[in-house]
Amino acid sequence: MSNTSNSQILVQHQSWQRERRIIELLSSLNYRTGELSSYLHNIACGVSELIAVDWTVVTFCQEGFETILASSLEIPEDAPRVYALHGRLIGTVMESKRTLAVEDAITNPKYGKPAEGYRAYLGIPLQTSQGQVFGTICSFHQQAREFTSDEIQIVELFAERAATAIDHYHLYQKQCEFNQKLEAEVEKRTAELRATQAKLVEQERLAAIGEFSSIIVHEIRNPLTTMVMGLKYFKKTMLTEAAQERLSLALSEAGRLERLLSEILLYAKPQVLQLCELDVNDFIRDLLLTIQEMPEALNRKIEFIPASSAVTISGDKDKLKQVFINIVRNACEAVADGDIIRWEVNTALPGEVCINVHNDGNHIPSEIICKLSQPFFSTKPEGTGLGLAITKRIVNAHGGQFCIQSQPLIGTDVSVQLPVVISCSKLNWEG
Repeated sequence: MSNTSNSQILVQHQSWQRERRIIELLSSLNYRTGELSSYLHNIACGVSELIAVDWTVVTFCQEGFETILASSLEIPEDAPRVYALHGRLIGTVMESKRTLAVEDAITNPKYGKPAEGYRAYLGIPLQTSQGQVFGTICSFHQQAREFTSDEIQIVELFAERAATAIDHYHLYQKQCEFNQKLEAEVEKRTAELRATQAKLVEQERLAAIGEFSSIIVHEIRNPLTTMVMGLKYFKKTMLTEAAQERLSLALSEAGRLERLLSEILLYAKPQVLQLCELDVNDFIRDLLLTIQEMPEALNRKIEFIPASSAVTISGDKDKLKQVFINIVRNACEAVADGDIIRWEVNTALPGEVCINVHNDGNHIPSEIICKLSQPFFSTKPEGTGLGLAITKRIVNAHGGQFCIQSQPLIGTDVSVQLPVVISCSKLNWEG
């Protein structure tokens, strides 16, 4: 057999081995969503092996910069992975959107600079199925060398795999982001639905309580009125001192029962508001005159700190009077003679006004605070436990928030937060 025949057989054998190795490498590539880095690393190593080059990288390019996604050689952790495309071979590939093979970039620099220490270059663009180029597979060799059409086809084959994987990965990331946004939106809508549903259930419950309470209060109030009339009749008769004391106690208890029945009705019935615009500073100044005449406020100093400018709310004047009379009365009862109650209007929060009443009385434990606005819970011997419950309902009906905070050595703050009314002149000025 001639030397020529032997050479042909050897070349054919090498070709079969390369094809077999290509098939093995392609078969070993198993891309799973989220495992992009190792998949691209295997592609870079496979290309370097099959076309016998010193270094291969897979890059992602955008806005004039390339990011190395995978490398056949280990890159030190402190080494940069992002480079500018301008003046580089990779930049030429991205601009032309075509394969670029340079035998010696040092002697033929018109296509751009190679990586430092390398001469030969082969760059294959990565593109989506719509033809959008977003990166490259680049092979570098330290010595000048020619790249055959077979070698270029091999790298293009692996480039298709890399492009598909990167494209799918980005689609997967977008899908994950969309799913997260969708889940967040579903959670938000679910929470809103539950809140609305809870409000409807609460409204139905209060309506049922209101109707039942009206019946019970009516059935109790009628005989109670008769009993009170009878007790008052006996006040006109001559009674012993002990009998007079018992009669006074009975009338006092009857009066307390009447007040309790009135508060039960007030709590149970729906809060129908007669809304009007109120200047908060003026409203509190007027109310302060009434509150200072209350027995609980005698010998207490109420210090009013108004807002620096006019603040307008939409509210039911009579019901809001009831709210703040109750809050300030409780504050006065919590302190000793001569102590100061601070009543402040704060507009720090945009679109809202916070009306705060502070007293320096004894600290209220947190386990008590959480119960104070519950119906029929009271820390006062003569309390009905409905005052703060009614207060909270009125505040909530105004679209506001009711809060109680207490700290040792500092005191207790009861705050009412209400939405403000933005005047047309202010809207025009801001516009």
